[in-house]
Amino acid sequence: MPEPMPPTIHYPHISIEFCTACKWNLRAAWYAQELLSTFSTELGEVSMIPSSGGTFVVRLTENAESEEVIIWNRKDKNGFPDSKDLKRLIRDVLFPMRDLGHVDRHDAKKNTSVETPPATHNDVGINATKEQSVKAAVATTDDKNANLILDDSGDVCKDCNMP
Repeated sequence: MPEPMPPTIHYPHISIEFCTACKWNLRAAWYAQELLSTFSTELGEVSMIPSSGGTFVVRLTENAESEEVIIWNRKDKNGFPDSKDLKRLIRDVLFPMRDLGHVDRHDAKKNTSVETPPATHNDVGINATKEQSVKAAVATTDDKNANLILDDSGDVCKDCNMP
């Protein structure tokens, strides 16, 4: 019987490892679609890796010879990135000269005007952006499930519950 071929990895490769006990599946998928929408075919692959223990880590590997780089680790950063920040971090490694369009222009405007505080799930209304709506939905879901997060053994996952 012939040996199975190793899986082909397309570069640059981004992996999003997420805790399934924390129900971060949709959050990981949302980040993946945001990255694919922004970088399109410039990325070789975006993969989602189910995990446990409150894990949420975004990694980047530029090519077969390069080492994997951790772009974001929820435990180290005490939370999740804004999608624009995650896009910038990846852009800064892979395509430092690339303009991110409205993300870059929005921050240029913000530096010359009064900064508006970020919306909370109570502030999101009819004029909310798609990003604010998604963040509000995720925040609301996280608030409701904060005390119900279980690990693989059925116990409360202590790593998942953030202060």
